[in-house]
Amino acid sequence: MGDAEIIPIGTRGRPGRGSGPRPSAASRNLAGGASSVRRSTAARSVPDPLTDPRADRRVHPGREASPAEPTTAGATSETAPARAATTTRERSALGGIVVGDWLAGFQHAATELFGDDAEMQLARFLAFLRRRVTGGYVIDEYGFDQELTQRFLMAALRPIAQKWFRIEVIGADNIPQAGGALVVSNHSGTIPLDGLMTMTSIHDQTGRFLRPLGADLIFSMPVVSSLARKSGATLACAEDAERMLSGGELVGVWPEGFKGIGKPYADRYKLQRFGRGGFVSAALRTGVPIVPLSVVGAEEIYPLVGNLPSLARLLGVPYIPITPFFPLLGPLGLVPLPSKWLLEFGEPIRTDDFDEGAADDPMLVFDVTDQVRETIQQTLYRLLMTRQSVFR
Repeated sequence: MGDAEIIPIGTRGRPGRGSGPRPSAASRNLAGGASSVRRSTAARSVPDPLTDPRADRRVHPGREASPAEPTTAGATSETAPARAATTTRERSALGGIVVGDWLAGFQHAATELFGDDAEMQLARFLAFLRRRVTGGYVIDEYGFDQELTQRFLMAALRPIAQKWFRIEVIGADNIPQAGGALVVSNHSGTIPLDGLMTMTSIHDQTGRFLRPLGADLIFSMPVVSSLARKSGATLACAEDAERMLSGGELVGVWPEGFKGIGKPYADRYKLQRFGRGGFVSAALRTGVPIVPLSVVGAEEIYPLVGNLPSLARLLGVPYIPITPFFPLLGPLGLVPLPSKWLLEFGEPIRTDDFDEGAADDPMLVFDVTDQVRETIQQTLYRLLMTRQSVFR
């Protein structure tokens, strides 16, 4: 046998076959039975280093080989499953980026968007949500939710007051800093946005919350009634008004009612009747000052040029407004015109100098009511004369 040529099994006479990591077909056929099936399956499950890129384990420049990645071409079939398992573990659902990198990216984006106190703002917001869910917030006996009003309602109304209507406040120092007081204002605008803008402006100027006295219709509407209660409004009745004033609240009233906001555009800034003077009686009984408020600019947001009284009676509302843009433009016609607003608070009218029982004197109540009405009317005329334009 000395000079005989040794040919490896399964190579069909060609040298070098059968010595690599994958056995040749001829050598695999030599083993029979279940072991052959197992070996065949194992061989097929191993990625082919020549065709499958997942099996490429060559060491590239600047990259060290890991213990689980053999660097020799003569690796056996037993090491192939270990390489495949390592490859699976190295992949992630986030495209190869670890979770820490994603969180760091979100934190950086929040800082760029909300500033350096983004984490503090997020913590306050989560604390607010927890209080709302668990019921850990306070409402008063009238249903007023101070936290909800300050953080959401006024936060939503403030850009409208400052950017859209560009409200200018005059005489805010006439509003008492503490104790009960009654703010009496003219009413206009077809839709009573003047009440919301007055609430926001007073809070921004003095830090106090205005407690409006609303009509019966407001508290008969499903969603509006709940929102009105939470924002501090209560029914316009003498009992609630006197209780609030005696408790040191700042109460707001619009004596013209629906006659004021529903008057035609031709009658703008002409005050309607102030009712029977019930607000004056409440102020006289509690001895709080009356602060007259004149609002210019609200008459132009929805110029009322018509009405549909038959449909209004059918729906149970005071009027159905027709403006130059509604209902012609549909929902787009409900966008208010960006008129320039002026709010002037007049000097308080004292009521604590009157004798006890003055609230039961109808002539005295009428005189004080007429004084308040005339003060607001004259201030409206003066503001209209000084206003340069409706929209600036």
